[in-house]
Amino acid sequence: MRLRVLPAVLSAAVLAGCGAAPAPVGGGADSPVRCASGSVTAEGSTAQANAINTWITTFQAACPDATVEYRSSGSGAGLRAFIAGTSDFAGSDAELAAADQPAADARCATGPAIHLPMVVGPIALAYTVAGVEDLRLSPPTIAGIFSGRVTRWNDPAIAGDNPDAALPPTAIRTIHRADGSGTTDSFTRYLTATAAGDWPFGSGTAWPAPGGTAEKGNGGVAAAVAETNGSIGYLEGSYAQALNLRTARIGNQAGEFVELSAEAGALAVADADVAGTGNDLRLRIAYTSEAAGVYPIVLVTYEVVCERGTRSESLDLVKAFLRYAAGEDGQRAASRLGYSPLPERIRTRVVAAVDALA
Repeated sequence: MRLRVLPAVLSAAVLAGCGAAPAPVGGGADSPVRCASGSVTAEGSTAQANAINTWITTFQAACPDATVEYRSSGSGAGLRAFIAGTSDFAGSDAELAAADQPAADARCATGPAIHLPMVVGPIALAYTVAGVEDLRLSPPTIAGIFSGRVTRWNDPAIAGDNPDAALPPTAIRTIHRADGSGTTDSFTRYLTATAAGDWPFGSGTAWPAPGGTAEKGNGGVAAAVAETNGSIGYLEGSYAQALNLRTARIGNQAGEFVELSAEAGALAVADADVAGTGNDLRLRIAYTSEAAGVYPIVLVTYEVVCERGTRSESLDLVKAFLRYAAGEDGQRAASRLGYSPLPERIRTRVVAAVDALA
């Protein structure tokens, strides 16, 4: 499969449901799109879907002989499809479980399955409460709400975080994910790290607490919050931005209540450690960082791909597409949607890992 390097183009397409046009390609040191022909299929995370669909639109405008298809079925479904060999890579906000890593490695045949961080997504706590336009929530209060112990919006715990607010006695309706979800995994990891005494349910891709309403995908959670007075749900921030949902300011370990933003989310991963080995770049987030200005609830969404062993007819296109996504222009395009860019020290390692795929 022959690679071509094309000059930059600007796609006029608008991402459906997000109201933001993709950023133009071009201008960075590693920006030119390296095109390859053929087709690639991928599946997984709904949290990264807004970013990956924008990348696809821009990439395919530059590379008309390429087709990249992404099915936003959820992280769990994406990993299962990858292991089964029905997709070329998986999008996942959760790492492969230790029990699943051998099966993923076997699917790759000649090399291990590795995690390439591609997007950092601040997790919004979006809410619809009539008359409440500004809301601050500390970790113990968040844990109380989603565990079902805090049941009304004028509860003393919420009032304590919002001493100047007029809070109604409206019943709280929590919205969580129905499907296996990396967003759920990241949110429950955050609760376990910051409010362990108020959150006895642990973490994982399946929602662990009783009560609440379950919806499929980040889009399902966003729609339910938009339509339901008294509701609050956790979702990747670009979905809240797309529907203009109100989002809570979150208490961090520095004692600040920080508004959701790409910049504040990026601070949460600025010092993230690489926990994998070699080109397996799974990250460890310090949810209890005491740095100022941090928006502390974030997820890292990965592309899980074969380090060696991708189908020969797909390899060049997989590399070309992922290199654009991890490049300076791909990261800028994601930032326009509300995602946080990868720290530069991580981004350059991702680009090198993509170039080494075989």
